Amino acid sequence: MMKLPIFLLLLSLTTQTSLSKVTISVTPTTLQKSGDTVTISWSNVDSPSKLDWLGLYSPPDSPHDHFIGYKFLSSSPSWQSGSGSISLPITNLRSNYSFRIFHWTESEINPKRHDHDHNPLPGTAHFLAESDVVGFESGHGPEQIHLAYTDVEDEMRVMFVVGDGEERSVKWGERDGEWSHVSVARVVRYEREDMCDAPANGSIGWRDPGWIHDGVMKDLKKGVRYCYQVGSDSKGWSKTRSFVSRNGDSDETIAFLFGDMGTSTPYATFIRTQDESISTMKWILRDIEAIGDKHAFVSHIGDISYARGYSWLWDHFFTQIEPVASKVPYHVCIGNHEYDWPLQPWKPDWANAVYGTDGGGECGVPYSLKFNMPGNSSDSTGTRAPATRNLYYSFDTGAVHFVYISTETNFVAGSSQYNFIKQDLESVDRSKTPFVVVQGHRPMYTTSNENRDTPMRNKLLEHLEPLFAKYNVTLALWGHVHRYERFCPVNNFICGSTWKGFPVHAVIGMGGQDWQSIWEPRPDHPNDPIFPQPARSMFRGGEFGYTKLVATKEKLTLTYVGNHDGEMHDMVEFLASGEVLSGDDSISVDAGARIGVVDSTFSWYVKGASVLVLGAFVGYILGYASHSRKQNGNKASWTPVKSEDI
Repeated sequence: MMKLPIFLLLLSLTTQTSLSKVTISVTPTTLQKSGDTVTISWSNVDSPSKLDWLGLYSPPDSPHDHFIGYKFLSSSPSWQSGSGSISLPITNLRSNYSFRIFHWTESEINPKRHDHDHNPLPGTAHFLAESDVVGFESGHGPEQIHLAYTDVEDEMRVMFVVGDGEERSVKWGERDGEWSHVSVARVVRYEREDMCDAPANGSIGWRDPGWIHDGVMKDLKKGVRYCYQVGSDSKGWSKTRSFVSRNGDSDETIAFLFGDMGTSTPYATFIRTQDESISTMKWILRDIEAIGDKHAFVSHIGDISYARGYSWLWDHFFTQIEPVASKVPYHVCIGNHEYDWPLQPWKPDWANAVYGTDGGGECGVPYSLKFNMPGNSSDSTGTRAPATRNLYYSFDTGAVHFVYISTETNFVAGSSQYNFIKQDLESVDRSKTPFVVVQGHRPMYTTSNENRDTPMRNKLLEHLEPLFAKYNVTLALWGHVHRYERFCPVNNFICGSTWKGFPVHAVIGMGGQDWQSIWEPRPDHPNDPIFPQPARSMFRGGEFGYTKLVATKEKLTLTYVGNHDGEMHDMVEFLASGEVLSGDDSISVDAGARIGVVDSTFSWYVKGASVLVLGAFVGYILGYASHSRKQNGNKASWTPVKSEDI
């Protein structure tokens, strides 16, 4: 038997003793539902580093570098003592969790291995300890519950996710516990092989998505509040939720609309998540509760979860929206971050710089199966993946006809989508729905400095603007640009005096994604931080938030609500006669425009300063360490992100 030199033996024993000292515990080890909190405690970490970190793993047997997220131990006030604790809300991924502690120092940072936010990913060379397994109790019913319209006015769709493919149902009635109807839900799922590219089809990005159940509640009375539960006797039922059904006899419309919201996580991960999404949902939930038994719905126009191939972020997203989406229908259209990948079927020459890898290899699959919108639009992916759905559709609610379109698939003259838009707009019954609202992701009009999308805007103007003008679209809403901007009634860049023939366009991509572009500079001074506001741009600003639409047959009102205070920051009114009234006595459009310009100038200076700081490697490391502590402590700091985030 070979004998080790005495100094190596002592070193080995010392290392083992040091490792054995580190303890980690987690309480509780059994949770009931997503959002329940666990506390992870540790002690006896020798020579603690401010970059020592706690990794979250699900399933528990994942390799060290396949974490779903991490927190630095330095986010605990007592970390320098070698002991501390961190509390985290946990999302049910239908598999157990474990937590691991690693030692990591600044000298070990590899700047070539970094996350989406340009921060080096933590190293896994020095594993210290692993916790017991944490899991979720069975019998508490499905999660990720969300509603949607069907093509039939007296129906309501409900979708949810569970960990197996066994039969589940939805039961409903006018009183809690008095279930007058029961309907079995159909079930679908997708596999790793359905993903089209990395990271979605890779071992790090993929997690089992569970089974997606889709039930329909039928024969609903008009404008009545219904209670419902989803689940089964053998596997448990959800707690009771309720919604107000549509009323075709009412001309009142209430909707909450935004784009580009994303989701927030209580930990750092491979890509940046959207903390502002929490406030967006908070204020919308406030407004929904305030309207009582009136019917309303939510419209999220593209860039939904920003999962971009990291599948557990879809679980976070649906958990986050459930308090809203289980009360009112949650409607969507597709954005670049749900779909775009290098081999997508429709990619004309003019779109080479437009369509890229923004979908993270998902190629629309999670979006197509986790939602089920009205209509039957679909496009083949050209792969084994299921066809991309929920591309274009329409419905009436109260006095408004809503149309959803896809800017990521073929919309030019002669395409199926173009024909749908044309036929839909020309068949609107204006005596029933005097107002028409069209929604899509990439904007036809914007004054943001987004040159990459110029070919897209030109094609939208060429092919769709004539339809919007001819058929008197009232309002066109767009996302993609993560700011709010409202235009005059406009056609071919000319302001009109009425929305008839001159739709009002508004960009409402301020739902949560915190990468914000600057506005267009002066053409002859492109490098100066001066951003004049064209006359056609009536109001623009950088505050996150959402819009609220309220309409009757006489008037439609759109208000912009800011997340900072939950108050109105802009308003525009549309009269059925065609008149457009901009703002109110408490809001100055000029002041709003100035705010937008000042905010953009500030953003330009911050970005410029960031480039200088990041130019030095030492500054890069120190800045990263500082950011990481803040990001994992209160997550309130600002960090520049890649331009591809739009």
